[in-house]
Amino acid sequence: MEEVISAIATPLGRGGVAIVRMSGAGAPDIAKKMFSRKEAFVPNVLYPGEIDCGAFKDFGMCVYFRAPKSFTGENVVEFHCHGGTEIARGVLRRTLELGARTAERGEFTKRAFLNGKISLSAAEGMADMINAESQAQVRAGYSLYTERLTRIGTDLQKLLTTCLASIDADVDYPEEDLNADSRAEIAEKLRGVLDRLQTLLSQYRTGKKIKSGVNVAICGKPNAGKSSLLNALLGYGRAIVSEVAGTTRDIVEGTLEIEGALFRLVDTAGLRESGDLIEREGIRRAEQTIASADVIVWLKEEGAPPVFPAETPVIAVGAKSDLTRRTDCDVVLSSKTGEGIEALKALLYERGLGRENDVYLLEERHYRAAQEACEAAAAALSAVEGGLPAELYAEDVKRAWFALGAFSGETAAENVITEIFEKFCVGK
Repeated sequence: MEEVISAIATPLGRGGVAIVRMSGAGAPDIAKKMFSRKEAFVPNVLYPGEIDCGAFKDFGMCVYFRAPKSFTGENVVEFHCHGGTEIARGVLRRTLELGARTAERGEFTKRAFLNGKISLSAAEGMADMINAESQAQVRAGYSLYTERLTRIGTDLQKLLTTCLASIDADVDYPEEDLNADSRAEIAEKLRGVLDRLQTLLSQYRTGKKIKSGVNVAICGKPNAGKSSLLNALLGYGRAIVSEVAGTTRDIVEGTLEIEGALFRLVDTAGLRESGDLIEREGIRRAEQTIASADVIVWLKEEGAPPVFPAETPVIAVGAKSDLTRRTDCDVVLSSKTGEGIEALKALLYERGLGRENDVYLLEERHYRAAQEACEAAAAALSAVEGGLPAELYAEDVKRAWFALGAFSGETAAENVITEIFEKFCVGK
Protein backbone atom coordinates (compact mmCIF):
# COMPACT_ATOMS: atom_id res chain seq x y z
CA MET A 1 0.00 0.00 0.00
CA GLU A 2 2.11 2.88 -1.32
CA GLU A 3 -0.66 5.47 -1.02
CA VAL A 4 -0.21 7.93 1.84
CA ILE A 5 -3.38 8.42 3.89
CA SER A 6 -3.92 11.34 6.22
CA ALA A 7 -6.53 12.27 8.83
CA ILE A 8 -7.10 14.24 12.02
CA ALA A 9 -6.71 11.71 14.83
CA THR A 10 -8.19 13.85 17.62
CA PRO A 11 -11.74 15.21 18.02
CA LEU A 12 -12.38 18.50 16.26
CA GLY A 13 -12.84 21.52 18.50
CA ARG A 14 -10.88 23.70 20.87
CA GLY A 15 -8.26 21.94 22.94
CA GLY A 16 -4.65 21.93 23.99
CA VAL A 17 -3.32 19.67 21.23
CA ALA A 18 -4.59 18.23 17.95
CA ILE A 19 -2.92 15.38 16.05
CA VAL A 20 -2.81 14.89 12.29
CA ARG A 21 -1.61 11.41 11.30
CA MET A 22 -0.21 10.10 8.01
CA SER A 23 0.59 6.50 7.03
CA GLY A 24 2.29 5.21 3.91
CA ALA A 25 5.74 4.92 2.32
CA GLY A 26 5.87 8.60 1.32
CA ALA A 27 4.72 10.07 4.64
CA PRO A 28 8.25 11.22 5.69
CA ASP A 29 8.71 13.00 2.35
CA ILE A 30 5.54 15.02 2.89
CA ALA A 31 6.62 15.78 6.47
CA LYS A 32 9.98 17.16 5.30
CA LYS A 33 8.18 19.64 3.04
CA MET A 34 6.01 20.86 5.91
CA PHE A 35 8.28 20.80 8.96
CA SER A 36 11.11 23.19 9.76
CA ARG A 37 13.61 20.47 10.66
CA LYS A 38 15.91 19.99 7.64
CA GLU A 39 18.03 17.14 9.03
CA ALA A 40 16.90 13.53 8.71
CA PHE A 41 14.21 12.43 11.09
CA VAL A 42 15.35 9.92 13.69
CA PRO A 43 12.49 7.46 14.29
CA ASN A 44 10.55 7.64 17.55
CA VAL A 45 11.84 11.12 18.45
CA LEU A 46 9.40 13.99 18.99
CA TYR A 47 10.86 17.14 17.41
CA PRO A 48 9.65 20.69 18.13
CA GLY A 49 9.45 23.07 15.21
CA GLU A 50 7.37 25.05 12.74
CA ILE A 51 4.58 23.37 10.75
CA ASP A 52 4.05 25.08 7.40
CA CYS A 53 0.40 24.77 6.35
CA GLY A 54 0.74 27.00 3.29
CA ALA A 55 -1.81 29.64 4.28
CA PHE A 56 -0.36 29.88 7.83
CA LYS A 57 2.22 28.35 10.14
CA ASP A 58 1.94 26.81 13.60
CA PHE A 59 4.57 25.89 16.16
CA GLY A 60 4.18 22.27 17.16
CA MET A 61 5.90 18.90 17.10
CA CYS A 62 6.53 16.10 14.64
CA VAL A 63 7.33 12.41 15.20
CA TYR A 64 8.22 9.69 12.68
CA PHE A 65 7.71 5.94 13.15
CA ARG A 66 9.61 3.85 10.60
CA ALA A 67 8.05 0.76 9.01
CA PRO A 68 7.52 -1.91 10.17
CA LYS A 69 7.82 -0.66 13.76
CA SER A 70 4.67 1.43 13.73
CA PHE A 71 1.00 0.95 14.48
CA THR A 72 0.09 0.36 10.82
CA GLY A 73 3.31 -1.43 9.90
CA GLU A 74 4.04 1.38 7.42
CA ASN A 75 5.91 4.67 7.69
CA VAL A 76 3.81 6.84 10.02
CA VAL A 77 4.19 10.56 10.74
CA GLU A 78 2.24 12.58 13.27
CA PHE A 79 1.99 16.36 13.53
CA HIS A 80 1.08 17.58 17.02
CA CYS A 81 -0.30 21.08 16.53
CA HIS A 82 -2.24 23.48 18.72
CA GLY A 83 -5.82 22.44 19.31
CA GLY A 84 -8.45 24.22 17.30
CA THR A 85 -10.63 23.29 14.38
CA GLU A 86 -9.00 25.48 11.73
CA ILE A 87 -5.40 24.70 12.73
CA ALA A 88 -5.90 20.93 12.48
CA ARG A 89 -7.83 21.27 9.24
CA GLY A 90 -5.06 23.46 7.83
CA VAL A 91 -2.39 20.87 8.62
CA LEU A 92 -4.56 18.13 7.09
CA ARG A 93 -5.31 20.24 4.02
CA ARG A 94 -1.58 20.80 3.41
CA THR A 95 -0.80 17.05 3.61
CA LEU A 96 -3.46 16.46 0.95
CA GLU A 97 -2.03 19.20 -1.27
CA LEU A 98 1.36 17.48 -1.06
CA GLY A 99 0.08 14.09 -2.23
CA ALA A 100 -1.73 12.34 0.60
CA ARG A 101 -5.39 11.38 0.41
CA THR A 102 -8.04 11.47 3.12
CA ALA A 103 -8.16 8.24 5.11
CA GLU A 104 -11.36 6.23 5.11
CA ARG A 105 -13.08 5.25 8.35
CA GLY A 106 -10.85 2.88 10.29
CA GLU A 107 -8.26 2.72 7.52
CA PHE A 108 -5.25 3.15 9.82
CA THR A 109 -6.37 0.17 11.91
CA LYS A 110 -7.32 -1.80 8.80
CA ARG A 111 -3.80 -1.33 7.45
CA ALA A 112 -2.45 -2.53 10.81
CA PHE A 113 -4.59 -5.67 10.44
CA LEU A 114 -3.64 -6.27 6.78
CA ASN A 115 0.05 -5.82 7.65
CA GLY A 116 -0.18 -8.38 10.45
CA LYS A 117 0.29 -5.92 13.31
CA ILE A 118 -2.98 -6.81 15.06
CA SER A 119 -5.70 -9.42 14.71
CA LEU A 120 -9.28 -8.67 13.76
CA SER A 121 -10.42 -9.36 17.32
CA ALA A 122 -7.81 -6.94 18.66
CA ALA A 123 -9.15 -4.26 16.33
CA GLU A 124 -12.66 -4.90 17.65
CA GLY A 125 -11.35 -4.68 21.20
CA MET A 126 -9.82 -1.31 20.43
CA ALA A 127 -13.18 -0.07 19.13
CA ASP A 128 -14.89 -1.42 22.25
CA MET A 129 -12.44 0.50 24.46
CA ILE A 130 -12.97 3.73 22.53
CA ASN A 131 -16.76 3.38 22.75
CA ALA A 132 -16.80 2.15 26.37
CA GLU A 133 -19.27 3.69 28.81
CA SER A 134 -17.97 1.82 31.87
CA GLN A 135 -14.73 0.49 33.32
CA ALA A 136 -15.92 -3.10 32.79
CA GLN A 137 -16.35 -2.38 29.08
CA VAL A 138 -12.81 -0.97 28.96
CA ARG A 139 -11.45 -4.08 30.71
CA ALA A 140 -13.30 -6.44 28.38
CA GLY A 141 -12.21 -4.46 25.31
CA TYR A 142 -8.60 -4.46 26.51
CA SER A 143 -8.74 -8.24 26.85
CA LEU A 144 -9.64 -8.45 23.16
CA TYR A 145 -7.08 -5.79 22.20
CA THR A 146 -4.25 -7.71 23.91
CA GLU A 147 -5.03 -10.76 21.72
CA ARG A 148 -6.29 -13.08 24.49
CA LEU A 149 -9.19 -14.40 22.42
CA THR A 150 -6.97 -14.67 19.35
CA ARG A 151 -4.44 -16.73 21.33
CA ILE A 152 -7.18 -19.10 22.46
CA GLY A 153 -8.30 -19.55 18.87
CA THR A 154 -4.72 -20.09 17.68
CA ASP A 155 -4.01 -22.64 20.43
CA LEU A 156 -7.15 -24.58 19.55
CA GLN A 157 -6.26 -24.46 15.86
CA LYS A 158 -2.87 -26.01 16.72
CA LEU A 159 -4.61 -28.90 18.45
CA LEU A 160 -6.85 -29.39 15.43
CA THR A 161 -3.84 -29.22 13.10
CA THR A 162 -2.25 -32.06 15.09
CA CYS A 163 -5.50 -34.02 14.70
CA LEU A 164 -5.44 -33.47 10.94
CA ALA A 165 -1.81 -34.64 10.76
CA SER A 166 -2.79 -37.87 12.53
CA ILE A 167 -5.78 -38.32 10.23
CA ASP A 168 -3.59 -37.86 7.15
CA ALA A 169 -1.13 -40.45 8.49
CA ASP A 170 -3.97 -42.93 9.04
CA VAL A 171 -5.28 -42.37 5.52
CA ASP A 172 -1.89 -42.40 3.77
CA TYR A 173 -0.24 -45.27 5.67
CA PRO A 174 -2.96 -47.75 6.64
CA GLU A 175 -0.37 -50.60 6.67
CA GLU A 176 1.37 -49.03 9.71
CA ASP A 177 -1.65 -49.86 11.89
CA LEU A 178 -1.65 -46.44 13.56
CA ASN A 179 -5.40 -46.32 13.71
CA ALA A 180 -6.12 -47.33 17.34
CA ASP A 181 -3.49 -45.12 18.95
CA SER A 182 -4.17 -42.12 16.75
CA ARG A 183 -7.93 -42.34 17.28
CA ALA A 184 -7.48 -42.20 21.06
CA GLU A 185 -5.15 -39.21 20.72
CA ILE A 186 -7.49 -37.40 18.34
CA ALA A 187 -10.47 -38.02 20.64
CA GLU A 188 -8.56 -36.61 23.62
CA LYS A 189 -7.59 -33.46 21.73
CA LEU A 190 -11.13 -32.95 20.43
CA ARG A 191 -12.49 -33.22 23.98
CA GLY A 192 -10.03 -30.53 25.06
CA VAL A 193 -11.15 -28.28 22.20
CA LEU A 194 -14.80 -28.86 23.07
CA ASP A 195 -14.32 -28.10 26.76
CA ARG A 196 -12.61 -24.78 26.00
CA LEU A 197 -15.22 -23.77 23.43
CA GLN A 198 -18.12 -24.65 25.72
CA THR A 199 -16.58 -22.50 28.45
CA LEU A 200 -16.29 -19.59 26.02
CA LEU A 201 -19.87 -20.02 24.83
CA SER A 202 -21.17 -20.05 28.39
CA GLN A 203 -19.58 -16.62 28.96
CA TYR A 204 -21.24 -14.97 25.98
CA ARG A 205 -24.30 -13.82 27.90
CA THR A 206 -22.10 -12.14 30.50
CA GLY A 207 -19.98 -10.62 27.74
CA LYS A 208 -23.06 -9.12 26.13
CA LYS A 209 -24.13 -7.60 29.44
CA ILE A 210 -20.67 -6.12 29.98
CA LYS A 211 -20.74 -4.58 26.51
CA SER A 212 -24.30 -3.19 26.52
CA GLY A 213 -25.00 -2.91 30.26
CA VAL A 214 -27.11 -4.98 32.64
CA ASN A 215 -30.83 -4.24 32.24
CA VAL A 216 -32.58 -3.98 35.61
CA ALA A 217 -36.37 -3.79 35.92
CA ILE A 218 -37.66 -2.27 39.18
CA CYS A 219 -41.21 -3.52 39.64
CA GLY A 220 -43.97 -3.90 42.19
CA LYS A 221 -47.42 -2.67 43.03
CA PRO A 222 -48.38 1.02 42.80
CA ASN A 223 -46.89 3.11 45.60
CA ALA A 224 -44.47 0.35 46.59
CA GLY A 225 -41.56 2.80 46.46
CA LYS A 226 -40.15 1.99 43.02
CA SER A 227 -39.50 5.60 41.95
CA SER A 228 -37.97 6.45 45.32
CA LEU A 229 -35.67 3.44 45.01
CA LEU A 230 -34.59 4.46 41.48
CA ASN A 231 -33.75 7.95 42.75
CA ALA A 232 -31.87 6.53 45.76
CA LEU A 233 -29.77 4.22 43.57
CA LEU A 234 -28.95 6.99 41.10
CA GLY A 235 -28.30 9.58 43.79
CA TYR A 236 -30.59 12.21 42.26
CA GLY A 237 -34.28 12.81 41.54
CA ARG A 238 -34.76 11.05 38.19
CA ALA A 239 -38.35 9.85 38.72
CA ILE A 240 -41.36 11.73 40.08
CA VAL A 241 -42.25 10.56 43.57
CA SER A 242 -45.80 10.99 44.87
CA GLU A 243 -48.11 9.39 47.40
CA VAL A 244 -50.71 9.11 44.63
CA ALA A 245 -50.79 5.54 43.33
CA GLY A 246 -50.14 5.17 39.60
CA THR A 247 -47.94 8.29 39.26
CA THR A 248 -45.46 6.38 37.08
CA ARG A 249 -47.29 5.56 33.85
CA ASP A 250 -44.32 5.07 31.56
CA ILE A 251 -40.89 3.58 32.00
CA VAL A 252 -38.26 5.89 33.54
CA GLU A 253 -34.61 5.01 32.97
CA GLY A 254 -31.27 5.83 34.54
CA THR A 255 -27.73 4.41 34.44
CA LEU A 256 -25.57 3.39 37.38
CA GLU A 257 -22.02 2.06 37.57
CA ILE A 258 -21.37 -0.69 40.13
CA GLU A 259 -17.78 -1.90 40.54
CA GLY A 260 -17.02 -0.47 37.11
CA ALA A 261 -19.93 -2.22 35.34
CA LEU A 262 -22.84 -0.39 33.73
CA PHE A 263 -26.37 -1.08 34.96
CA ARG A 264 -29.40 0.34 33.16
CA LEU A 265 -32.19 0.82 35.71
CA VAL A 266 -35.82 1.02 34.61
CA ASP A 267 -38.60 2.20 36.92
CA THR A 268 -41.85 0.63 35.72
CA ALA A 269 -45.53 1.40 36.20
CA GLY A 270 -47.20 -0.26 39.20
CA LEU A 271 -48.52 -3.75 38.46
CA ARG A 272 -52.28 -3.92 39.05
CA GLU A 273 -55.60 -4.17 37.24
CA SER A 274 -56.64 -0.78 35.87
CA GLY A 275 -59.48 0.65 33.81
CA ASP A 276 -57.43 3.71 32.85
CA LEU A 277 -56.27 3.37 29.22
CA ILE A 278 -53.02 5.31 29.77
CA GLU A 279 -52.15 3.40 32.93
CA ARG A 280 -52.93 0.09 31.19
CA GLU A 281 -50.46 1.00 28.46
CA GLY A 282 -47.86 1.80 31.14
CA ILE A 283 -48.47 -1.60 32.74
CA ARG A 284 -48.10 -3.31 29.34
CA ARG A 285 -44.74 -1.60 28.85
CA ALA A 286 -43.73 -2.58 32.37
CA GLU A 287 -44.45 -6.22 31.56
CA GLN A 288 -42.35 -5.95 28.38
CA THR A 289 -39.48 -4.45 30.37
CA ILE A 290 -39.69 -7.24 32.94
CA ALA A 291 -39.70 -9.88 30.18
CA SER A 292 -36.45 -8.53 28.65
CA ALA A 293 -34.62 -7.69 31.90
CA ASP A 294 -31.35 -9.28 32.99
CA VAL A 295 -32.27 -8.78 36.66
CA ILE A 296 -35.61 -8.01 38.31
CA VAL A 297 -35.82 -5.95 41.50
CA TRP A 298 -39.21 -6.75 43.03
CA LEU A 299 -40.51 -4.56 45.81
CA LYS A 300 -42.32 -7.23 47.76
CA GLU A 301 -45.72 -6.61 49.35
CA GLU A 302 -48.56 -8.75 50.61
CA GLY A 303 -50.45 -10.86 48.12
CA ALA A 304 -49.54 -13.27 45.34
CA PRO A 305 -46.28 -12.43 43.57
CA PRO A 306 -46.25 -11.64 39.84
CA VAL A 307 -45.19 -14.34 37.40
CA PHE A 308 -41.59 -13.59 36.42
CA PRO A 309 -39.52 -15.19 33.61
CA ALA A 310 -38.09 -18.45 34.93
CA GLU A 311 -34.49 -17.78 33.87
CA THR A 312 -34.25 -14.20 35.16
CA PRO A 313 -32.74 -13.59 38.63
CA VAL A 314 -35.18 -11.84 40.99
CA ILE A 315 -34.09 -9.78 43.99
CA ALA A 316 -36.91 -9.50 46.53
CA VAL A 317 -36.74 -6.17 48.33
CA GLY A 318 -38.42 -5.13 51.55
CA ALA A 319 -38.75 -1.39 50.94
CA LYS A 320 -39.64 1.42 53.36
CA SER A 321 -37.77 -0.18 56.27
CA ASP A 322 -38.06 3.13 58.11
CA LEU A 323 -41.83 2.46 58.33
CA THR A 324 -42.06 -1.33 58.47
CA ARG A 325 -39.62 -4.24 58.21
CA ARG A 326 -40.00 -7.51 56.35
CA THR A 327 -37.98 -10.63 57.05
CA ASP A 328 -38.83 -12.63 53.92
CA CYS A 329 -36.67 -10.65 51.45
CA ASP A 330 -33.18 -10.74 49.98
CA VAL A 331 -32.52 -7.22 51.21
CA VAL A 332 -34.33 -4.73 53.44
CA LEU A 333 -33.86 -1.08 52.62
CA SER A 334 -35.10 2.46 52.98
CA SER A 335 -34.82 4.92 50.11
CA LYS A 336 -35.33 7.68 52.67
CA THR A 337 -32.53 6.78 55.12
CA GLY A 338 -30.25 4.95 52.69
CA GLU A 339 -30.29 1.73 54.68
CA GLY A 340 -29.67 -1.33 52.48
CA ILE A 341 -28.88 0.60 49.26
CA GLU A 342 -25.27 -0.59 49.14
CA ALA A 343 -26.37 -4.15 49.93
CA LEU A 344 -28.78 -3.99 46.98
CA LYS A 345 -26.01 -2.75 44.68
CA ALA A 346 -23.85 -5.70 45.72
CA LEU A 347 -26.71 -8.10 44.94
CA LEU A 348 -27.30 -6.44 41.57
CA TYR A 349 -23.67 -6.99 40.64
CA GLU A 350 -23.61 -10.57 41.91
CA ARG A 351 -26.82 -11.72 40.23
CA GLY A 352 -26.67 -9.50 37.18
CA LEU A 353 -23.04 -10.00 36.22
CA GLY A 354 -21.20 -12.31 38.58
CA ARG A 355 -17.44 -12.72 38.54
CA GLU A 356 -15.55 -11.12 35.67
CA ASN A 357 -13.26 -13.36 33.61
CA ASP A 358 -10.13 -12.68 31.59
CA VAL A 359 -11.74 -13.48 28.23
CA TYR A 360 -15.29 -13.02 26.97
CA LEU A 361 -17.08 -13.46 23.69
CA LEU A 362 -18.20 -9.86 23.22
CA GLU A 363 -19.16 -9.84 19.56
CA GLU A 364 -21.90 -11.86 17.90
CA ARG A 365 -19.50 -12.99 15.18
CA HIS A 366 -17.19 -14.43 17.85
CA TYR A 367 -20.13 -16.33 19.32
CA ARG A 368 -21.18 -17.68 15.92
CA ALA A 369 -17.60 -18.76 15.15
CA ALA A 370 -17.22 -20.52 18.52
CA GLN A 371 -20.61 -22.17 18.11
CA GLU A 372 -19.78 -23.46 14.62
CA ALA A 373 -16.38 -24.72 15.79
CA CYS A 374 -18.04 -26.43 18.76
CA GLU A 375 -20.62 -28.16 16.57
CA ALA A 376 -17.96 -29.30 14.10
CA ALA A 377 -15.64 -30.59 16.84
CA ALA A 378 -18.54 -32.44 18.50
CA ALA A 379 -19.47 -34.07 15.19
CA ALA A 380 -15.85 -35.12 14.64
CA LEU A 381 -15.56 -36.56 18.16
CA SER A 382 -18.77 -38.53 17.71
CA ALA A 383 -17.43 -39.99 14.47
CA VAL A 384 -14.07 -40.88 16.06
CA GLU A 385 -15.72 -42.58 19.04
CA GLY A 386 -18.13 -44.36 16.68
CA GLY A 387 -15.24 -45.91 14.77
CA LEU A 388 -16.08 -44.27 11.46
CA PRO A 389 -13.39 -43.93 8.76
CA ALA A 390 -10.98 -41.01 9.19
CA GLU A 391 -12.01 -39.50 5.87
CA LEU A 392 -15.51 -38.91 7.25
CA TYR A 393 -14.50 -36.80 10.26
CA ALA A 394 -11.56 -35.01 8.63
CA GLU A 395 -13.94 -32.48 7.08
CA ASP A 396 -15.51 -31.68 10.48
CA VAL A 397 -12.05 -31.08 11.99
CA LYS A 398 -11.20 -28.75 9.07
CA ARG A 399 -14.52 -26.95 9.53
CA ALA A 400 -13.75 -26.35 13.23
CA TRP A 401 -10.26 -25.08 12.32
CA PHE A 402 -11.68 -22.69 9.74
CA ALA A 403 -14.35 -21.34 12.14
CA LEU A 404 -11.71 -20.56 14.80
CA GLY A 405 -9.76 -18.54 12.24
CA ALA A 406 -12.54 -15.92 12.47
CA PHE A 407 -11.17 -14.80 15.86
CA SER A 408 -7.91 -13.57 14.35
CA GLY A 409 -9.46 -12.65 11.00
CA GLU A 410 -7.40 -15.31 9.24
CA THR A 411 -10.53 -16.82 7.68
CA ALA A 412 -12.88 -13.82 7.88
CA ALA A 413 -14.71 -12.80 4.72
CA GLU A 414 -13.83 -9.47 3.09
CA ASN A 415 -17.30 -8.02 3.70
CA VAL A 416 -16.98 -8.81 7.43
CA ILE A 417 -13.60 -7.10 7.60
CA THR A 418 -14.94 -4.04 5.77
CA GLU A 419 -17.99 -3.81 8.04
CA ILE A 420 -15.85 -3.94 11.19
CA PHE A 421 -13.50 -1.13 10.16
CA GLU A 422 -16.33 1.08 8.92
CA LYS A 423 -17.40 1.37 12.57
CA PHE A 424 -14.20 3.25 13.42
CA CYS A 425 -13.71 6.99 13.21
CA VAL A 426 -11.71 8.45 10.30
CA GLY A 427 -8.53 9.15 12.30
CA LYS A 428 -8.32 5.62 13.65
